[in-house]
Amino acid sequence: MLVGITVAEIFLDSIENAISEVISVMSTIDTALKANEMYAERYDPALGRRPAPKLAIVTCMDPRLTGVLEALGLKSGDAHVIRNAGTTVTEDVIRSLLVSTCVLGSREILIVNHTGCGMMTFKDDELQAKLRQSSGTAVVEPARFFSFVDLEEDTREQVQKVRSHPWIAKEIPIRGVVFDVETGKMKEVASLS
Repeated sequence: MLVGITVAEIFLDSIENAISEVISVMSTIDTALKANEMYAERYDPALGRRPAPKLAIVTCMDPRLTGVLEALGLKSGDAHVIRNAGTTVTEDVIRSLLVSTCVLGSREILIVNHTGCGMMTFKDDELQAKLRQSSGTAVVEPARFFSFVDLEEDTREQVQKVRSHPWIAKEIPIRGVVFDVETGKMKEVASLS
């Protein structure tokens, strides 16, 4: 024993330090892939089934909406979740909704916008100018970033984009809500119709 510390304690301490050093040089992706190995050991294959409530959700990529299923009382695998910057209904979102409703059986669509969205903090032309200046080239794609200023109006617009698509069945309910990131509550946005 060395001053109340055993050789085993010194050895364990050196191992912990070595592990800490290895972890500190691992990238976030490396850490995530390592965590996936543990996740896969307890993964429930039943999660791979088609969505039970037949719901497709379009929401923002903001990490504060990662728990959108839980906020709606759903579990993983209960709905298709389509995410992008600003909950914007783009051609790709329509493509995903068409697959969800026409092929995989979703019977309702929910648009979930949220307070504090980063897309409300800039204007498209400002971001394009910033990118042009920092890169030295003109912005080729995307042609638009779909920034907005009025959260409820934007939610209505996204609902209308989906509703107006001729391949989305007219009998499919399409509704929009705003998730409050401060309270966790969702408020339905009244449609214009």
